[in-house]
Amino acid sequence: MQGFFYFCAMIVSINTGQNRAKVIGQIAMAIGILALLVYLFSNVFTYLIISLVLTTILRPLVDKITEVYVFRMKIPRFLAALVALAVLVAFISLFINLFLPLLSDQLRLIRSIEFSKLSSQVTEPVRNIELFMIEKLKFEAEQGFIFRELNAFIETFLEHIDVGNILNNLFGIAGSLFVYALAISFMTFFLLFEKGIFRRIVISTIPNRYFEVLITAFYKIEHLLSNYLRGIFIETLSVFVIYSVVGTLLDIPYALTIAAFASSINFIPYLGPFSGYGFGLLVILSSSFSSDLPLSLTLAKFSALFFTVRLVDDIFLQPFIFSKSIKAHPLEIFVVIFGGASLAGAIGMVVAIPSYTILKVTFQELMKGFKRYKSFNN
Repeated sequence: MQGFFYFCAMIVSINTGQNRAKVIGQIAMAIGILALLVYLFSNVFTYLIISLVLTTILRPLVDKITEVYVFRMKIPRFLAALVALAVLVAFISLFINLFLPLLSDQLRLIRSIEFSKLSSQVTEPVRNIELFMIEKLKFEAEQGFIFRELNAFIETFLEHIDVGNILNNLFGIAGSLFVYALAISFMTFFLLFEKGIFRRIVISTIPNRYFEVLITAFYKIEHLLSNYLRGIFIETLSVFVIYSVVGTLLDIPYALTIAAFASSINFIPYLGPFSGYGFGLLVILSSSFSSDLPLSLTLAKFSALFFTVRLVDDIFLQPFIFSKSIKAHPLEIFVVIFGGASLAGAIGMVVAIPSYTILKVTFQELMKGFKRYKSFNN
């Protein structure tokens, strides 16, 4: 990583007699090289980005822990970093545990279903459909053709199921997740332990003639992205509190589980909130079999809760987070988000705002450099 920054810095700093057009061209070349490296080593950059996000979230906790004295001695930073990672693991475990009661109840509900009764309830409507199609729509088929076609489809489907391949894929996914978690934990620990190591690497590679402009851009980007991530955390926590507290008061089943899922996916613009709403509807529908409350009443209460959260989020939380934290107009945010969605779908929507912030600040500072500093014009 350090070698890459040094290489990009050399590209920008060589040939002191270069004009403004050459500087722009060399900066574009450096960006192109970075894009190529990101493409070739996408896994490494993914680990790094996730680790930087976790570091930004956990760094205040690590700094607070290092200020604590135990027997007149400060807690070492490496121990504070381990404690912060342990807190993160505990939080993830608590999040997963919120879904275990729901999964357990759904399995118990499936076991309690009387399949003979369910079959009889399904058979009669299907027969009525068959009679309608044969008598009214003049289908040339014998009664029972829907069941025969369904059985043929199920048999064909089961024949193509390779249990061994499915197990191998599951083990492969589990192994990959373990490697991802290990790599991200390792990188996050050292970023927390070596405070500001990424910043020092970047600063050490900036040529003196461009130092003031690029270091200003770097610190502005770091400040805005830190504000953005903290704002996302505040938004997620606020959505979770509203869903869980109001949902519990309204006696919505699995209010904490719905709140955990809805708040954790809420940061995805537009798509996330409605995915959380859909998850809540599925949970309520599946729980209605064992509940004494009318299903329509529960759905009405949950829908009212969802639209209340949307109003609070859209009117108060998101303008504060997006407009204030990255200093952009709401119309800019709207265009950027949908531009990211058109390029890379849901992932593009997530990374659109941070990417736009980096490009916007870098461009602004370079333009200031072209106007103010002779080193860009020589």
